Parts: sequence; structure tokens; C-alpha cells
Amino acid sequence: MTTPQEKAAAARKAAEEAARIAAEAAAAAEAAEREAADQEAADKLAAQTKAEAESKAAAADSAAKAAAQAEDAAPAGKADAPAGKAAPADKDEAAAQEIAAGYAMEGLALELGTVITGGTVHPDARVRIPMKTMNRHGLVAGATGTGKTKTVQGIAEQLSAAGVPVVLADIKGDLSGLAQPGQSNDKLLARAQETGDPDWKPQGFPCEFVSLGTEGIGIPIRATITSFGPILLSKALGLNETQESTLGLIFHWADQNGLALLDLKDLRAVIQYLTSPEGKEDLKGIGGVSAQTAGVILRALVNLEADGGDTFFGEPELDPADLMRTAGGMGVITLFELGAQAARPQMFSTFLMWVLADLFQTLPEVGDMDKPKLVFIFDEAHLLFNGASKAFLNQVEQTVKLIRSKGVGVFFCTQLPTDIPNAVLSQLGARIQHALRAFTPEDQAALSKTVRTYPKTATYDLEKALTSLGIGEAVVTVLSEKGAPTPVAWARMQPPRSLMDTIGDDGIRSRAQQSSLYGKYGTTIDAESAYEILTEKIQAAAQQSDQPAKGSRAPKPAPQEDSMAEKIVNNPAFKNFLRSAATVAGREISRSIFGTRKR
Repeated sequence: MTTPQEKAAAARKAAEEAARIAAEAAAAAEAAEREAADQEAADKLAAQTKAEAESKAAAADSAAKAAAQAEDAAPAGKADAPAGKAAPADKDEAAAQEIAAGYAMEGLALELGTVITGGTVHPDARVRIPMKTMNRHGLVAGATGTGKTKTVQGIAEQLSAAGVPVVLADIKGDLSGLAQPGQSNDKLLARAQETGDPDWKPQGFPCEFVSLGTEGIGIPIRATITSFGPILLSKALGLNETQESTLGLIFHWADQNGLALLDLKDLRAVIQYLTSPEGKEDLKGIGGVSAQTAGVILRALVNLEADGGDTFFGEPELDPADLMRTAGGMGVITLFELGAQAARPQMFSTFLMWVLADLFQTLPEVGDMDKPKLVFIFDEAHLLFNGASKAFLNQVEQTVKLIRSKGVGVFFCTQLPTDIPNAVLSQLGARIQHALRAFTPEDQAALSKTVRTYPKTATYDLEKALTSLGIGEAVVTVLSEKGAPTPVAWARMQPPRSLMDTIGDDGIRSRAQQSSLYGKYGTTIDAESAYEILTEKIQAAAQQSDQPAKGSRAPKPAPQEDSMAEKIVNNPAFKNFLRSAATVAGREISRSIFGTRKR
């Protein structure tokens, strides 16, 4: 029989065992709970890791596709861009296409080149000038060696190919290669391909080579003093405004008397007469000519003659119709060679302005046309404006403003836009700006002024771009077919198809002598004019005075013999001749722009 003590001990032992088992069960349950929690966290982590992996895989696939598209769109020869650069490439392409949309034309257009954005050329983003706005004039500017001449050459080629005649001032003799096909090479073909001319091939264009006067290598071209007029002649002589007004008075008197001044000796004879005592009577009511000012003008005429100026004042005079010819459906390019006038480049540029003024007053009004009748290109245009009088600048402004209605476009080519007066610059619709150099404070100021003349652009930092342009690249804006400015475009220009070199003096001389115009202008005509008529009358009067009347006393000792000039201005025959000049020479001469004679 179990004692109470034994029962209590057994119960205590059973309780301890139950407590141990309960503790183990609780531990097992806690361990099970922890394991379950860890498994759930593991499942969640695995699921999250899987989702992230899938997301990264999708992103990598998308980047690979974008990189492949960028590689397909990139020009040949460009290095493959990393996937991370795909977005900027798309941005540059979009900007290029947006710019090119502003140059989309429905009618005829002159191709300049293709757009550059982000340092990349976009061959399908074309930059053009509408042919119908070429008579709204333009400017080609840039530092020496930046590609201005080749740009002008390319413009002249395309105008000629479209049947538009071109008058081009070849100051440095670099453009005679227009007459001869260019030379092909791999570099040139690659340039043509990336600038939108995949069908490039060498080609020459019909050219006429002319020179001022008879001392050049081209066909000699002349103008009469009467036709040239006082304002342009004052510019050529370097006269100040007072002297210019005096020369205008001399021309006015000659015009009133219908006296045509063909060459320099005619003008000298008239000045000498008007400054003589006999001539003062003829100037009543219109002012006077001081001997001092007349002496300055006469000395300037002598200097001009010494520099060969007498060879291009005379006859036969240039007929403007000979500048507006076509050959085989192509416009003839007339190149004015500087030749013997290298010592007087301002005379050269002023003569070209006379040609433009002559065109202005001979051509009829035509209004807006699909393409211009003629395009006139002034190279080294700063020579035209240096030291110019106010009257001259006003006439240039008026000519540029009004001649577009005659179907004539005018392009100025110079180093800095600031070389062109603001009143003229504001009339120029097309702007082709090659690289500028900002080495001095004056250069920096000119750069800042140039930037302000362009439309606003979010694509380029223009101040930086204008100093970073490569050779043959330009910042361009033109007038669209609707007359609105196009977006600013950094463009790589197309290469010319003709020879990018000179054909040499012998080549120019040979082509000039074979031209049909050489027979018309090759020989100087010294027609009878005021000087010859006057000399003949003086000689006849002198012979009569040498024969004393019969029965007369012995003649008194003859006074000291006058010089020929004094005989001319003092002899009554001269005075009678000038007073009757309106009858001899015709009706009063009237004048047009620049004081040039109306035809």
C-alpha cells in the first residue's frame, strides 16, 4: 500500500514531467512559428527579387532596342553610342527635323546644305533659300578662310543652272573656276553626300570675263563720264561732301546745256571754262565754283588718270542687256575681274554700283516672280561703304530697297555684318554667316551685335556657335516663301560643282577674246566730243587772227602766247560753242538714281 508521501512524490514527478513536455511543446510551437515567419519573409523576398529582375530585364531590352534604332539612324562612320546616350541623340534628331521643317519649300529652291545639331550632320534635314525670295537680297559674311568664296560659288552655280544670270565681282580672282568642271575625289563625294547632294558631279557654267578699262585681262568695259554721274564719280575720286556738291553743280550746268561728257578730258575742259572769268556769267542763278575746289577736283582727275582711270571712261559704253543673257537654258555668269584696278579697289566697287544703278533705271517693274531676273553679288562689300558720303549711302539704300521690284537680287559678301550700314543691312532677307573671330574687344563687340540680329533659338548658343563654326559651315536664316524668317540653322554647306581654283590669267584672257562680246567692246571709240570740237574751233580762230587785214599798219608786238588751256577757256569760240551746246548735242540730259544719266 502506497503511502501518502509516495503518492505526493509520484504526483510531483508527474507534474514535473508534464511541465517538461509542455515546455518542449511550447518551444516546438515557437520554433514552428519562427520557421513559418522566416519562410513567409523568404517567399516575399524571392517574389520581390523576381519582380526586380523582370523589371531590369525589360529595361535592358528597351535600351537595347533604342540603341539599335540610334545605330540605324546614325551617319556612316560615326561610332556606336552607348545605350545611355540614346535619349540625347533622339533630342538632336528631333531638333534638326524641326529646323528643317522651316526650310521646306513648295517651289524652286536653292540648296545650301544640311543641319548640324549636337555636333552631328543630318543629311535629310535640308537648308534652302526659296528662289522667289532671292530678290529680297542677302548677306554672306565671315572671317578670311572660313568658306565665303565657296558659298558664293555654289550660289552662283545653282542660279545659273536655274536660268538666272549672275553678275559677280571677282575681287581676288578666286572665282574664275566657275567656267570649268571641278575635280572629283572621295572626300568631296563624302561631303556632297552628307550635305544633301548625293548626285554631285563636276560641271562648268557659262561665264563672261570682263575688266574695267583696256588694261585688264578680260573684255574691256567702259562708262561715259556723263552716264557715271557726280555722286559715283565723287566716291571714286575720294572727294568730300563740299567737293561733291561742287562737282554736282558742274554736271548740272553741262546737263542743262545738253553737253555730254564722254571722257576725262571733256570734264577737265568744262571745269577750266567754268572757273574762268567768261564762265562765271553762265553760272548766274545756280551758284559758283571756287578756283580752290575746282583745283582739288582737277588734281583728283589727274591722279585717277595716272592710275589708269582714263581707260574705262569712254565709249563704247556697257549695255545692261549684255549682263542678262542665257546660254543653253543656263544663266550666264559675268565675272568682273579687278585686273589693273588693284590700286583702286574702291573705284572697282563704285563702278559695279554704277552697273546696278544703270540696271535699276533701265529695267521694267515686274513685281514678285518665281525666280529673279538677275542676281548681283558684291564681293568685299566693305570697299563700297568705306569713306562714303551721306548722299552715296542714301542712294545705295534706295537702290537696294527699290530694285527688288525690278526682279533683281543683291547679295553683299564681306567679313563682318557691321561693315554694312544698318539702313542697308535691314533690307537683306537672307543671312549666311560663316565663322567670326573674336580676338579683340572690337571683334567681341561685333560678335555681340551679330548675335542680336538673328531670331531667337533654343537649339544653339549663337555667341559660342559663331566662333566654333568649321570651314564650310555657317549659321543661316532666310526668308521663307511666305516672307517670314526661317529658324536659325547651323548648316554644313554643299561643295561647288565647278573648279574650286582659278583657271589662270591665260585661261581668262583666252576665253574673253573668244567671246562674242569682245567684238562689241574690244576696241575703244574716240568719238568727236566737246574737247575735239573745241580744239578745232580754237585752231581755226587762231589761224584767222594770224592773217592781218590789207592796208593795215604793222601789227603790234604779240603778247606772250597763252597756253592751250588758256586759249580754250578765253577764246570767244569756246563760249559761243558752250552756249549753243544744247543745239549741237541735243536736249537737256536728265538724271536718275546716283545722279546717273537716264537712258
